[in-house]
Amino acid sequence: MIRSLVSSAVAGLVGYTATRAILNSKLRTHDKVVRTNHAGNDVSLVEGPAVTAGLVAGSLLIEEPRQRAATLLVTTVSGGLGAVDDFLESGDSKGLRGHLEALSRGEITTGAIKVIGIPMASIAAATILRTGRNNHGLFSSHRTTAAQTWWGSTVDVVVTGGVIAGTANLFNLLDLRPGRALKAGLLTLAFMPHRHGLTWAPGAAIAGASTAAWPDDLDGAVMLGDTGANALGAALGTILVENSTAKQRALVLTGLVGLTLLSEKVSFTSIIESTPGLREIDAFGREVV
Repeated sequence: MIRSLVSSAVAGLVGYTATRAILNSKLRTHDKVVRTNHAGNDVSLVEGPAVTAGLVAGSLLIEEPRQRAATLLVTTVSGGLGAVDDFLESGDSKGLRGHLEALSRGEITTGAIKVIGIPMASIAAATILRTGRNNHGLFSSHRTTAAQTWWGSTVDVVVTGGVIAGTANLFNLLDLRPGRALKAGLLTLAFMPHRHGLTWAPGAAIAGASTAAWPDDLDGAVMLGDTGANALGAALGTILVENSTAKQRALVLTGLVGLTLLSEKVSFTSIIESTPGLREIDAFGREVV
């Protein structure tokens, strides 16, 4: 419990201090940092690096070595590649399909680097997490050959990595209105089952960083951007995969793939705003514009 409280406090303090420092500096108005949001107002991307820094600082206090290493890996890489796409953006491609089409033409955009890099880091993190598991993935049984064990382990690593990368991408898709991604993260933490030593400290880091970012994000002054949204989603995805069975991870991955494909066809915002309950949760704490 003490470790979790410290993790939350550290994540929140680092994230809040970084945000305040940048917002009070000339960097706040730099062209690379300012974006125009859905309401036509200028919004700063400084929240992303600040939240990522908070998540990394809080994750250093995760007790289990494998989970700590995996969380730090995907959070740092996802946030770092998100920052490349935020601040060094190249090409006009948007969305997963756009980046993949650009790659097919031999055009390497910052978004394409992120599309490749985050899954690779997620697979590496999944491999780290896999080394401590006692199950044999989706195809475990009492009698398994060496080949079956290898295949089951490989599939489980791919599925696990897919969940981490998919969650990072989903949170990026949600970061289109003030507070939406932060709310999704906090609600997921609130409703998932928790286990001492497994979810408390990493969950506390996410809660601390999100809570510190809440006022400025809901106010529309700052936004997570790819940097913060990818890092937040990756950190949460690491908790999800460690706190689930192989079959549950497969179901979650199926859902994430479905949502990603759906996002290429329809607007999440239109779905949320037309759905009672979701509409009110999404609007809570901010003005509806």
